[in-house]
Amino acid sequence: MSEHVIDTVLRVRVEHRPGQLARLTNTIAEAGGLIGDISTINVGETATLRDVTIETIDEEQTLRVVMCIGEIDGVEVMETTDRVFEAHRGGKLHSTSRVHLDQLADMRSIYTPGVARVSRAIVNDPSRAWDLTSIGNAVGIFTNGSRVLGLGNIGPLASMPVMEGKAVLYDELVDISATPVLIDTLKPMEFVDTVMRVSHTFGGIHLEDIRIPDCYVIEDELRRLLRKPVMHDDQHGTATVTLAAVINACRITSRDLKRSRVGMIGLGAAGSAIAKLAVSYGVGEVLVADTSADAVRRVAAAGAIASDMATIMAAADIVIAATGRPGLIDARAVRKGQVIFALTNPKPEIFPSDARGAGAAFAGDGRSINNALAFPGLFRGALQARSSAITTEMLIAAAETIASLAAPGDVVPSCLDRGVHQAVAKTVFETATRIGLAGTAIL
Repeated sequence: MSEHVIDTVLRVRVEHRPGQLARLTNTIAEAGGLIGDISTINVGETATLRDVTIETIDEEQTLRVVMCIGEIDGVEVMETTDRVFEAHRGGKLHSTSRVHLDQLADMRSIYTPGVARVSRAIVNDPSRAWDLTSIGNAVGIFTNGSRVLGLGNIGPLASMPVMEGKAVLYDELVDISATPVLIDTLKPMEFVDTVMRVSHTFGGIHLEDIRIPDCYVIEDELRRLLRKPVMHDDQHGTATVTLAAVINACRITSRDLKRSRVGMIGLGAAGSAIAKLAVSYGVGEVLVADTSADAVRRVAAAGAIASDMATIMAAADIVIAATGRPGLIDARAVRKGQVIFALTNPKPEIFPSDARGAGAAFAGDGRSINNALAFPGLFRGALQARSSAITTEMLIAAAETIASLAAPGDVVPSCLDRGVHQAVAKTVFETATRIGLAGTAIL
């Protein structure tokens, strides 16, 4: 897995001399950068203007590459653009109207006096807000920024780019209008109270990047208090996609998952949810290990078996690790024929190539598990069904659907495949209907 995570576009002026482009590319390579796209912007009489995309490990290496290029005779760096920062400039979201305002009649329909009739209709029958407002197609993405990616407690403001990214995925993949809501408190009940006070705005509540154990308290309370879909994506979105990947890994290796022993190492938000969903799916045995005894007890109460890492590596047919500790698993501990998913990003507990080299029948890492495959369709299906909850049955149905749509040899499909999200939404809708939750939501 490449450590080059920064993409920078360099606009360079290269004089017309034999071998100049080769000198440029060699210099980038010697400085440790990877070369992406090279585009010709303009060809002049004496020089060519090109955009060269380079991939580097960090900003220091980027500066080193730029400096080395600047030392090439006849090459000048005209401009540098960080592609990630450029994509975020001005934010990634903008609210737009679904109706056109071209004449006075339009104003009378969408605003006063016509809008009063719609308000009165909702007073008489609150359920009409599903159809007559945007609420039935709206999800609130709530966070306090206390556990953001691998960055830790960076606070709500710095978490906004992540929340905007989630909202873009909702819009692009399933046409849901999602709004980030930043809550500036680390007290779980204050967080719950804030969500409750604005909950009428949204048909669904998406919880994101909240530290443990607060995330459990917050989700449990909101599920108890609200009659609408509430889901902590770091737990259940990740667990859904992991189950899909494990189902297909077992197919690839001709293994019966429901007769297998699964070992879960690391019981944070994601690991705990993965273990619990595996138990609900009916896996033969689920062994769990974590440095926190409380975490182990909590998951064991759901039907898992308390264990330790050494026992899991020796006895489990399928090993899943989500510890946040790169390199934790020694290749010598891998048992021949095991299926191993090491999910910590950007560096896993063991690299798949090392696990396979040690005898694993299949090995994957965090690149295989993108919860963007799950949460858009889960909420789209739940909103379409007007379900009062997203349940374990829906998560399992979604996982099986995702697994069924992977290409031969792959464990999951592309998260950009719109057909996958529509299929997940359909199976969630059907599951909600089958278990009697359709039409039970209250805005």
